[in-house]
Formats: sequence, structure tokens, C-alpha cells
Amino acid sequence: MEPSSSKSPLNADDERAIKDICHAKQDVPGGLLPILHDIQRSLGYVPAAAVPIIAEYLNLSRADVHGVISFYHFYRTSPPGQKTLYICRAEACQAMGSRELEVHAQQKLGVDYHGTTKDGTLSLEPVYCLGNCACSPAVMLDETVYGRVTPGRLDEILG
Repeated sequence: MEPSSSKSPLNADDERAIKDICHAKQDVPGGLLPILHDIQRSLGYVPAAAVPIIAEYLNLSRADVHGVISFYHFYRTSPPGQKTLYICRAEACQAMGSRELEVHAQQKLGVDYHGTTKDGTLSLEPVYCLGNCACSPAVMLDETVYGRVTPGRLDEILG
């Protein structure tokens, strides 16, 4: 059964992608998380307009679906920036100054964690270990890891 299409801010391609993902996994036990992962992989985030579609396919309440999305920090509810900056928050990095780095990045970019700059170029995300503990504090810009990052070096990386 395909849920009826309500007026949503989704474009037709995104709505079709969400419905295809839901249809493919609606009978999988515990399918909500795989559906959310696939939607985020496909669209870059899980739009609010996807919640009623997912809920109907899985016979869940909208509150149940929203609760899972808001509980897990991995899920984005807004489009990501063109690039993503991850700052390590693991103990080794914290001991070597990552908290100062967090504050600097948030002030420089004008966003908190899970936010995207106004121009849409950069998203800021926390991460809990980049495996670069010997060179902490560490950050990752898209898929490139940098170690021994100071606020000044972060400015250079972002420049």
C-alpha cells in the first residue's frame, strides 16, 4: 500500500525517493533506522515532510518517528552544507584543547553543532574519535583528517 500524497514541501523526486525507500523496507523488522539512514544517504538529511510518509508506511505515529530522528544526533533535519567540518570530542582531544577549538569554530562559523552556515557552504558536526589521538586535537573536513589543530590552524584549513 502506498500512502496518499499530502501537500508537502518535498519536490516530486525527493518524495518518490522517500516512498521507494519506505516501500523497500516497510516489512523489515526494525526497519525505521535503515529507512532513516537510506533517506539521509539519498537526500543528505531527513526532511520533516518525510515523517508522515515514514509513519504511514510503518504504521507508527508521527511522534514515534520524530522521536527517533531527534534522539540520534546522526540524523540531520536540514540540508547539509557543501562541506562538513567534524571536531573530535573524545577524551584525548578534549585534554589537548578541542573545547577551545569548538568555541572558536562555532564563533567563526556562526553556528552550533548540527548547524550549517548561512551561505550553505559548511556544516559543523561533533564526532567521538577520529582515531588520531596521538595528534590531538583532531578535526576532519569532509574526509581529510587533520591533527594538532589550533584555532589558527583551523582558520587556515577552512581558508
